[in-house]
Amino acid sequence: MSRLSVPERWQSSDSAIKAVQVAFDVEEKVLNAVRRAAFDAHISTSDQIRLLLDLPTSHKPKRPRLTVTLSDVDYATLAQRFGLPAENRLEIKERALQVLIGFARQFESTPADSQP
Repeated sequence: MSRLSVPERWQSSDSAIKAVQVAFDVEEKVLNAVRRAAFDAHISTSDQIRLLLDLPTSHKPKRPRLTVTLSDVDYATLAQRFGLPAENRLEIKERALQVLIGFARQFESTPADSQP
C-alpha cells in the first residue's frame, strides 16, 4: 500500500508498524533484575529496558492488566471448573478474574517470607 492510499489518521502509526521487537537472551539473574526494577517502578519490562538504554518511553498511562492465552481446551477446562458452558467465555473470564482477585487478597495477607 502506498503512502498516498493510507488514511491520514493511520499515517502517524507508520513508525510503530516498522518497529521490530528485539529479544535478548540473558541469564536468569539479569532477567530477574530487569523485571524486579520494572515491577518496583510500576512500569512494563519493555519500558524498563528502554530506560536502561536511554531510549524514550511513552508517558501515556497504561491500563494495568494481566494477559494469558487460552485455547479451546483451556476454556473447556475452566468451564468445567466453574460449572459453566464452554461457550460462555465472558462469564468464564469473569470467574477467572475473581480467582486472580482472591489470589491477590490472600497474597497480601500472607507474610512475605512464606510467599512463593
